[in-house]
Amino acid sequence: MTFGPPTLIASDVDGTLIDDDNRVSARTLSVLAAARAAGVEFVLATGRPPRWIAEITDQFAGTDAFVRYAVCANGAILYDAEHDRVLWSANLEPDVLLKLGEIAYQQIPGCGIAAERAGQSANDAATAPFVASAGYEHAWLNPDHVEVGDDEVFGHPAVKLLVRKPGMASDEMAERLAPMVGDLAQVTFSTDNGLIELSVPGTHKASGLERLADLAGLPADAVITFGDMPNDVEMLTWAGHGVAMGHGHPAALDAADEVTVGNNDDGVARVLERWFPVG
Repeated sequence: MTFGPPTLIASDVDGTLIDDDNRVSARTLSVLAAARAAGVEFVLATGRPPRWIAEITDQFAGTDAFVRYAVCANGAILYDAEHDRVLWSANLEPDVLLKLGEIAYQQIPGCGIAAERAGQSANDAATAPFVASAGYEHAWLNPDHVEVGDDEVFGHPAVKLLVRKPGMASDEMAERLAPMVGDLAQVTFSTDNGLIELSVPGTHKASGLERLADLAGLPADAVITFGDMPNDVEMLTWAGHGVAMGHGHPAALDAADEVTVGNNDDGVARVLERWFPVG
């Protein structure tokens, strides 16, 4: 059956929507503006927390494209970007975090542990958003964690527990952890750079998008999604049409209905221009 036109567009951010300089291209902004003019909603679906969303949505300012909602933390947080408000979150409780931490330390000796927490807004001063064990080495270029003791890492509900081992492939880390974690948590990763993300079982970008569609009344009858990593697999499979980036992880390529060119070559825009041509 031929797909299209889409009624809802959802895209991963890093490695998909933005180029390697963290920019949304003019071509992508133009086609997303055309989609919005046609009444189609565009949603970010990312592993990023809400506090890292403004870096993306600010690039839409002054254009006819617009982002109202983001599915953050791989589906564990639904975020109203327009009003800077966390709508919903799925939290791992302290006893589960402690057990997952014990498993991680046993299976990946020398790893660092961190916890991502959801407040009421992107920069909720009442909630320490990202706490890490001593020696945790951030996987990204913008480290914003607070170093604390393990008791504090595991002591409060968190949307994600992150396991970090620089120099080890994320695939290998997942292979070690998944059998031991079992049904305690969802296991995924969004970078090959030695980082694994654990969340509430059944929590992923597809579940987040489905919940957001129900909550915000978004049409989900013809959804197109874009992604490049294992944390995109569920939404690529769930969507009416899943599109993987050409440089993507084999798991994403296998899950997709279509493979486009890479993020530096306007892969998202090239697909969407079929239905939303730009003059």
